[in-house]
Amino acid sequence: MGQTERNVKEIFERWLNCATEDADVAGELQKLNNDEQAMQDSFYQDLAFGTGGLRGVIGAGTNRMNIYTVRKASQGVANYLKTSGLPQKAAIAYDSRIKGDLFARETARVFAENGIEVFLYPRLEPTPALSWAVRYYGCGVGVCVTASHNPAKYNGYKVYGEDGCQITLEAAEKILKEITAVDCFEGVKLADFDKAMQEGLIRYTEEACIDEFVDTVYAQRVGNGEGVSDLKVVYTPLNGSGLECVTKLFEKMGLTHYTVVPEQEKPDGNFPTCPYPNPEIREAMEKGLELCTKVNPDLLLGTDPDCDRCGTAVPDGKGGYRLINGNEMGIILLDYICRTRLEKGTMPKDPVAVSTIVSTDMADAVCRKYGVEMRRTLTGFKFIGEQIGLLEKEGHPERYLFGFEESYGYLSGAHVRDKDAVNASLLVCEAAGWYAKQGKTLLDAIEALYNEFGWYKNGLMSFTFEGESGMHTMKDIMERLRTNAPKEAAGILVTKVVDYAAEGTGLPKADVLEFRLGDTAKLMVRPSGTEPKMKIYLSAVGKSEQEADDLLAALENEAGAWMKS
Repeated sequence: MGQTERNVKEIFERWLNCATEDADVAGELQKLNNDEQAMQDSFYQDLAFGTGGLRGVIGAGTNRMNIYTVRKASQGVANYLKTSGLPQKAAIAYDSRIKGDLFARETARVFAENGIEVFLYPRLEPTPALSWAVRYYGCGVGVCVTASHNPAKYNGYKVYGEDGCQITLEAAEKILKEITAVDCFEGVKLADFDKAMQEGLIRYTEEACIDEFVDTVYAQRVGNGEGVSDLKVVYTPLNGSGLECVTKLFEKMGLTHYTVVPEQEKPDGNFPTCPYPNPEIREAMEKGLELCTKVNPDLLLGTDPDCDRCGTAVPDGKGGYRLINGNEMGIILLDYICRTRLEKGTMPKDPVAVSTIVSTDMADAVCRKYGVEMRRTLTGFKFIGEQIGLLEKEGHPERYLFGFEESYGYLSGAHVRDKDAVNASLLVCEAAGWYAKQGKTLLDAIEALYNEFGWYKNGLMSFTFEGESGMHTMKDIMERLRTNAPKEAAGILVTKVVDYAAEGTGLPKADVLEFRLGDTAKLMVRPSGTEPKMKIYLSAVGKSEQEADDLLAALENEAGAWMKS
């Protein structure tokens, strides 16, 4: 038996003896006792903690989401907060994930026993509403229990700073150090929940908190709302947390002709209609698309379980509906915001738009047209949120126009510091209403923009590498691409390689590689920070749709080969 296996067995035995409080965990531990491979996967490491917090499969073990790993993380966050000089207050939210409410309560118990005042949402609410609550109550930290768009077996634990933005790399390192030092059984302080409620250490957020969040989102409208009240919309919260806030927003906008997809209306962490509750994936939107054939709406909107991503479909002119991808919607909204603010005279001096390095280069072309500064950040909306914070520190938050990422995240205001699908729903409806007044759909809008700026086509390929061996495989692939970079792809010479893990990019170091193929294409490779996946982002530019599609297909073949060789 090797050293790693011997340590795993020792850790497992301690859990078997100590982890008796949660019946689900205790029962799974008994099963693991007879499955060495499953035991290894559950205990070979502590669940990774980073700027995205924790995310993992729900179950027993140090590499799983359970009350013990959540308590350990919460104690680490509490220890960090107590020495940070920040307000000793925390906001907590959760979505429809399995055990989400339990993990939120356990987090509140740990914080309360550490003398931290807790503001806990009494029911599931969107992740952006957590970002809002942190600033609303003047908290030093926030926690949202969510695994975003992952399959049902996952849950997660996102940590936010006092600015309402996901924690910085520096803060994550400090918190990780604190978490690592905590013993999950003997090192956690834990209050009685009901007693802490009576003593006022844990309080449910006021209804005004969520109402003012929706009011503030509504205040982000760009135009005068023309055409919105005439829209017919189908909406799906994908069995997640978006229903309350999005439908409240619809009513404020005067949008009364909306239908909620019945099979996906109620919160359900099992996500029975789709294995991946992600509006980026057609299967997740399928029930909505089916309903569209009966209702014939102008727009289908879908928000993911924690309501920070928004997907859209519009009539295709052929009797069906066409999904608008994240890059396309980002461009539609960027152009709509710029054009409308110029027309209304509300464009600020030296306006700024922000997107990520893996999002479409088409944004640069649109920004040049309108005289807007385009800033690029690392992948993750927290980096877009940081840019808003920088503008605020400079005394000019009004310069921020819009931020988006290709993974269906959008934000047009500084009210929160994370992507916001409630805000996105407002913008999409505004843009759709404006175009409808011209007799056009959002599909007409993106095609006109392609004809104006060039056909920028983008793709994303994900390759899954499960378990401990998968982590090693992903590291090997990245090392190979660094030391033996491809000289060409799809028959085009690689003209530039950017390693974001090296110095000189102007951004924090990140495990991302960019391969530029002249001015016509690029491939970007990165391991996911939240899933056991390797992601390759593809970009192709053509003078026609066919030219761009052909180049993109060639890049996809090339990318697949990179992952296999």
